[in-house]
Amino acid sequence: MGGVGYPTPRAPHRVALTITLMRVPQLRLALNQIDSRVGDLVGNTETILRWTRHSAEQGAHLVAFPEMALTGYPVEDLALRSSFVEASRTALRELAVRLADEGFGELPVVVGFLDRSESDRPKFGRPPGSPRNAAAVLHNGEVILTFAKHHLPNYGVFDEFRYFVPGDTLPVLRVRGVDVALAICEDLWQDGGRVPAARSAEAGLLLSINASPYERDKDDTRLELVRKRAQEAGCTTAYLAMIGGQDELVFDGDSIVVDRDGEVVARAPQFSEGCVVLDLDLPAASADAPTGVVDDGLRIDRVVVSQDPVPAYEPELSGGYAERLDDAEEIYSALVVGLRAYVAKNGFRSVLIGLSGGIDSALVAAIACDALGAQNVYGVSMPSKYSSEHSKGDAAELARRTGLNFRTVPIEPMFDAYMGSLGLTGLAEENLQSRLRGTLLMAVSNQEGHIVLAPGNKSELAVGYSTLYGDSVGAYGPIKDVYKTWIFRLAEWRTRAAAERGQTPPIPENSISKPPSAELRPGQVDTDSLPDYPVLDAILELYVDRDQGADAIVAAGYDRELVVKTLRMVDTAEYKRRQYPPGTKISAKGFGKDRRLPITNGWRESV
Repeated sequence: MGGVGYPTPRAPHRVALTITLMRVPQLRLALNQIDSRVGDLVGNTETILRWTRHSAEQGAHLVAFPEMALTGYPVEDLALRSSFVEASRTALRELAVRLADEGFGELPVVVGFLDRSESDRPKFGRPPGSPRNAAAVLHNGEVILTFAKHHLPNYGVFDEFRYFVPGDTLPVLRVRGVDVALAICEDLWQDGGRVPAARSAEAGLLLSINASPYERDKDDTRLELVRKRAQEAGCTTAYLAMIGGQDELVFDGDSIVVDRDGEVVARAPQFSEGCVVLDLDLPAASADAPTGVVDDGLRIDRVVVSQDPVPAYEPELSGGYAERLDDAEEIYSALVVGLRAYVAKNGFRSVLIGLSGGIDSALVAAIACDALGAQNVYGVSMPSKYSSEHSKGDAAELARRTGLNFRTVPIEPMFDAYMGSLGLTGLAEENLQSRLRGTLLMAVSNQEGHIVLAPGNKSELAVGYSTLYGDSVGAYGPIKDVYKTWIFRLAEWRTRAAAERGQTPPIPENSISKPPSAELRPGQVDTDSLPDYPVLDAILELYVDRDQGADAIVAAGYDRELVVKTLRMVDTAEYKRRQYPPGTKISAKGFGKDRRLPITNGWRESV
């Protein structure tokens, strides 16, 4: 658009009109989708410095990092430790100084950290010390703005009412002539609060920093959420996410930017660390922008960094759009990232797996090799007199295909010694084999320094089809939250993916095609004790993941006797699950912090 001049009819002379048009401000935004380690303030600081340097090299005008990037997320009860809170606050101030010392002082940087309220008083129901899940804007060597998450999640794996006090402001940062409203994660997931407040404040951009854990199909939910919130806020909305793993949680990235109409402007890759840099045309901040209290009682806290827009330039960076992974590749990637993070962040180097020739241990081995490299994966075949020749052969073939370190240690001599002393029969005899294998694995672990990976899947853990101190032995359970039907799908996907890349599939076809069996007695198969896995998993998903009762599950089309039997197995196995190691969470409700049921429990679903 330019100036307009036009003739006036029947006028004795022509009037020239000059219209001065306001130029739309431009902003180059850098969203750093990074990994943090809980408690590692030094390491996380270095990561933030490195990616700020990269953002500056790309010509960014505003740089952002995820929720609690400085401390890692979730910090859990570390939030209640005043020494850690103060260390976080100190590290933030030091980070601001270092950014300025390295020449980035003029570049505003948004970073999440652990703070505390300066004004809250001790109060019943409030966390002692009033910690805050907070973020800050760093500029010219100083912390020029801080704010705390307004909506605190208290469901699933989240306990933020236990740890934090909520924020009561709408932070607005004026940078390069644009008003940028700031939010933290749950502020977008819940209705009200900072989203409508951003509209009331006439913000040109809503920037939300997040540490949103991965769940299957969550990427679709997340996209629709961001689209909806952008329309409600009436402005372009940027959703910056974390990647990596922390204990059982995985963070998948998938940062998203949409315009005010909900159209996607940029979308980052899943499970990949990196920086999304994009040029945005945004509305100019108003000279008489609203002040005071707006929606949900939030008080606008506006800080001006730079009033004047940048000189006009030709936009060069669009941010791009990363293609989505299909369901199987997405879940497999989450399992690889979760295991890799657990091993690396806890200072381990190698893992040990009992290889039975079955599909569970084969899939765990494939995940481990992809996560850590085959040279850091050790497998042990521990055949008994009931182990089939094909199972022993399948374990050896898996090792050959992947290149992992492999040995065979028969357990029959140990088994015979126990049996000679105890004379066990039936289930006790079967479980003895599993426990001997667990003891053997832990002995090798102690001797050689590997951590043991437990191969149990969600179906088995749900119904107690595992042996305490046997196949439950381990430091981490990579497939703990994966139902058996998905075990097969993931193994099949990994096979196809290898073939498409011209590689040798890591899992032998026989491990996928043969009927699952623990091989603890002659001719044993899983269906001797359990329903067919597709039926079992469907019932379990309704009961475990969706908290449906027996009547509702029967109404969904399942046999009542089978439903009641299955639910009873689930209920009575709670004590076993409590003793199982942590493992990567991929579902809406895994066996961990987001499913908390009493072990001593007299309630049973109706018969």
